[in-house]
Amino acid sequence: MMKNIWQWQEPGAQRNPWLIGAGVTLAVLLVIVLVLAFWWSRAPKPFWVASDVSGQRAPIGYSTTQTLIEVIEILLDKPGGYLANDIAPPGIFLDNIPSWEFGVVVQVRDLARALRNDYSRSQSQSTEDLDLARAEPVLNYAHNSWILPSTERQYRKGIHYLKAYRDRLSDPENRDAQFYARADNLREWLAVVEKRLGSLSQRLSASVGQVRVNTDLAGERAAANTDILPDYVSVKTPWLKIDNVFFEARGTTWALVHFLRAAQFDFEKVLKDKNAIVSLRQIIRELEGGLRPINSPVIMNGSGYGVFANHSLVLASYLSRANSAVINLRELLDQG
Repeated sequence: MMKNIWQWQEPGAQRNPWLIGAGVTLAVLLVIVLVLAFWWSRAPKPFWVASDVSGQRAPIGYSTTQTLIEVIEILLDKPGGYLANDIAPPGIFLDNIPSWEFGVVVQVRDLARALRNDYSRSQSQSTEDLDLARAEPVLNYAHNSWILPSTERQYRKGIHYLKAYRDRLSDPENRDAQFYARADNLREWLAVVEKRLGSLSQRLSASVGQVRVNTDLAGERAAANTDILPDYVSVKTPWLKIDNVFFEARGTTWALVHFLRAAQFDFEKVLKDKNAIVSLRQIIRELEGGLRPINSPVIMNGSGYGVFANHSLVLASYLSRANSAVINLRELLDQG
């Protein structure tokens, strides 16, 4: 009788190693996913913008174009690659870095548009550069497309066209590609930067909720808008979107630091003539403050004067000061 009971229990005892093995495998996979998620969630550090080619001063426009290329390459080739269109773990579970990527993508698109419409054209009726005309549409492709075609494939096409434009700029025997470092061209791009920073600073400040005076039609008596809005507007970022807005702003800040450094090289003569180099450096300094390391495992959302920090309000203060400095720089560039 005892022998029969032992034989009946033996198959169950043989199944236990399989269960243990499956549990160990799942635990190892979980650890790998967590490690990858931690590693992929680290934003790239700023890099130094190139101002020379083969030891010689780079031609005008090279720094801006090369910096734009490097920013896109880092976006695609950083640890984990491009995550905004991932459909597999751990990328599908991450939202902070995809938000960071979107902030970078917006700045890439704005600068690519400025290159096509302003920097490469001497006047409104001049012919646009063919490579830049091809690069801008593919860089405006959906930022989260997984296939047919993928976002990475389209953005790499944009890199190819930008490199072709850069190489023509660097070729002294090729006069076809041009970059016009004029005050009005720089002012046009800065106008877009001003709006981006203003919008982000408002969205960051709304993390704690605010009641704002409606100033949409201020400054013009005959102004009108589609819908009648109340005199006071309540604005608050949804709780689940606070960290997304924060990392989108960090991505925007990261990209702008590089693009403004490049502008300092390419527009050096214009900035010196307007005595505006210090103003540009102040913008860069404020943006660099917004990229300081985060010494917290999570994005805190304390009240403005509460016990806990509010990272969104801190970043909003840097972006607001940078936005004010951009406005001052545009005014300097507009002076004769």
